[in-house]
Amino acid sequence: MENDGQCKAGEGGRSFRLRSPSLNSVRLRRIFDIFDKNNDSIITVDELGQALALLGLQTDQAQLDSMVQSYVQPGNTGLSFDDFQALHRSLDDAFFGLADEAAEVDDKQEEYDLTEAFKVFDEDGDGYISATELQVVLSKLGLQEGTELDRVEEMISSVDKNHDGRVDFFEFKDMMRNVIVPSS
Repeated sequence: MENDGQCKAGEGGRSFRLRSPSLNSVRLRRIFDIFDKNNDSIITVDELGQALALLGLQTDQAQLDSMVQSYVQPGNTGLSFDDFQALHRSLDDAFFGLADEAAEVDDKQEEYDLTEAFKVFDEDGDGYISATELQVVLSKLGLQEGTELDRVEEMISSVDKNHDGRVDFFEFKDMMRNVIVPSS
């Protein structure tokens, strides 16, 4: 899987962690459940590839398979939740572990990463995330929130500081900085 513009260990940079490890575990479980399309408690390489594609992250199937297979327990056809957690920890260490010991991450890298994340939601490229765009992305991810426009509009209004009914890039950055914090 290519790492286009992602912070790599040793490149120097700020790594991000969710504020609460228990919250991180709950979110990781929720992500696992979303990726596990057939609810068999196993994420296959195909399910993982499909989920990444829905997020706009194109992966090389062979590379993804190679990476995932080293975490799949003998006799399983894919990743159990424990395997998924181990893969997540490994990726976290690879991308952020050494960077914690290095100098602070370049602000340009952080800005680039946030811009790329913003683009996932700003489907029409107009520089704003509308309730409809957020609803589309949440629906693609299979999240219940994506089925109710009222809930999506509440999400938008919770971060919409200028009350224009949309989230601009600066509001998005502020929101992301409240969800993630630089680790020291």
